[in-house]
Amino acid sequence: MNGISYGTRTRLVRWRVTPVGLMLALTFATGVVDAVGYLRLDQVFAGNMTGNVVILGMAATGGTGLPVLGPVMALVFFLVGAAVAGRVLRTALPGWSRRCTGLLGGVGLVLAATALGLAVTGMGAPAARVSMASSLALAMGVQAATARHLGVKDVTTVVVTSTLTGLAADSRLGAARGQGALRRGAAVTLIIVGAATGAALCQVHAGLAVLAAAFVVLAVTGLGHLSTRSVAAATAGSTTSPTSRSLTPAMAPASATEPTRPPSASAR
Repeated sequence: MNGISYGTRTRLVRWRVTPVGLMLALTFATGVVDAVGYLRLDQVFAGNMTGNVVILGMAATGGTGLPVLGPVMALVFFLVGAAVAGRVLRTALPGWSRRCTGLLGGVGLVLAATALGLAVTGMGAPAARVSMASSLALAMGVQAATARHLGVKDVTTVVVTSTLTGLAADSRLGAARGQGALRRGAAVTLIIVGAATGAALCQVHAGLAVLAAAFVVLAVTGLGHLSTRSVAAATAGSTTSPTSRSLTPAMAPASATEPTRPPSASAR
């Protein structure tokens, strides 16, 4: 056999892939998507709903020139996506499951379809920009709800305000607990790097940026699913009784393997 066996590949995935790493990758993808929404889709945030709420609050005063329809539609579709994911996961066990795979796979496909839409229809018409922003927000709502179900502390994948709060509050200048500093710092860094990547790719084409985010989400989906399968296989193998696997007819009870003998003459 040439190459690495399937068992070896799954062991490597199990060792190297962690829920924290997967959620951090999704955080990077959110940074890319939000950069596209703000820079190319009328200052609409697809993942950071706090930004949309603030924009709508400022726009309510009038005379600001800020968008209204785009942020409203993004809020609505984000909530729809989160509600759908919550419904799908309401009876799911904690941790990664096939339902998580399906939901995040759907997020990747929606992002890919949006990238195609941006390439085909462009962003010239206001209606096109609103529809594309709504599609991105729908995907981010599903992603956020799925990440919430997976429950990786301090990594929601869509916002970092609470992460920054925890980072500062538990720092040496704060409570000096030093808990989760590396994870929190990585989440903040990756959403910044994602936004910078999205802005750079937007210089080429917004569809390219969204396609990059789709690739990241689909990669996370595949790795998460493969990691879960490898862990399940390892658990099943470790719980199988060695005695039951090695049981042979010779080791079975005598009553089950030997024919009944007629009584001897002396016993008659």
